[in-house]
Amino acid sequence: MTDVKISDEQRRARLGRRHLLAADGPGAATGSSVADVAEHLVALHSTDPASVFLSVFARLPGSGPADVERALYDDRSVVRMLGMRRTVFVVPRDVAPIVQAAAARAIGARERIMTIRILTEAGTVEDPAQWLTDVEKSTVDAVAVRGEATGSQLSTDEPRLRTRIHLAQGKAYAASVNVTTRVLLGLAAAGHIVRGRPRGSWISSQYHWSPMERWFPGGLPELSTEDASEALVRRWLGAFGPGTQKDIRWWTGWTAGQVNKALARIQPVEVSLESGGTGLVLPDDVAPVRAPKPWAALLPALDPTPMGWVERDWFLGPHAGALFDRSGNIGPTIWWRGRIVGGWAQRPDGEILLRFLEDVGHDAVTAVDRVAERLASAIGPTRFRSRFPTPLEKQLLAT
Repeated sequence: MTDVKISDEQRRARLGRRHLLAADGPGAATGSSVADVAEHLVALHSTDPASVFLSVFARLPGSGPADVERALYDDRSVVRMLGMRRTVFVVPRDVAPIVQAAAARAIGARERIMTIRILTEAGTVEDPAQWLTDVEKSTVDAVAVRGEATGSQLSTDEPRLRTRIHLAQGKAYAASVNVTTRVLLGLAAAGHIVRGRPRGSWISSQYHWSPMERWFPGGLPELSTEDASEALVRRWLGAFGPGTQKDIRWWTGWTAGQVNKALARIQPVEVSLESGGTGLVLPDDVAPVRAPKPWAALLPALDPTPMGWVERDWFLGPHAGALFDRSGNIGPTIWWRGRIVGGWAQRPDGEILLRFLEDVGHDAVTAVDRVAERLASAIGPTRFRSRFPTPLEKQLLAT
């Protein structure tokens, strides 16, 4: 432990600048592109497709849906993939091989074992392991031939994708479904195919599938798990430090052993936090960060900033009950000077409804209103709701 102490105010200054939320003149961090935004945050949550777009709008002034779509599907400067905690993210091209080797590869291996087990229990195919290998190969070939295809189209090319499997037998939510989804998710986790354009608008989660070679000619570069894990945690520390080992474990979804191995290679500096705990920063990141001017932001559900830590009191305060659902998913939030002070929702008519959970003063309300106007302009005619509604969202939309 060093004698370096980092206050909550200093953590909020780092958050505002490094997460591209505070832009107050020379030296302030500002996003220059969609890939730049993703780079500063390591990865953008994409479980709810709207989150990616709204997270970019909050950090890239003047941007709109077309800018994000261009980065995802035309320039391919970012890629949507399975990653930490078995969650879908949008990451910069240079981060994709890191996430693949540090997180997705192991997830894909586990999911494949589970698919074989489900097929075995179903008893509908002989030699499930070999059957799955054959179906995976023919599905990858079909994606390559089409260039871009939906799951339905691929099940026409490879009829074995329509094989029925039974999930959660004996449970209230038991279901009998085609194996299509499990095969496609497994191939994506293994880095063979990638989610391309959605079937609908930018808020849709039904995607076309494309060969990974469209983003990476020759396929994703191969990295060792150890090197990728170190690189991933190093990036997290640069974006979210100081943070605790508990934060890193939660964000990565790894065991304590995996986290400790990565940290042993990085050798971060321990610092004292205002809460009394011990935080970690990169060895060259102990110097104070200049406090930005007061800033306001409206961040979407599952935004990477509030989802970057599990120990959140220093920016969340007493508002967890209103702003998180029962599974730990955060809803849309109002920020003022590095703290969450309320939540918001979009009405069916497009109006942005705001609810402050504490008295923040006239200047803050005025600044938030301006941000809400810019957000409504960026969203345009699209109407959406968070995939995981929180208590506050439900209250706002019931009024």
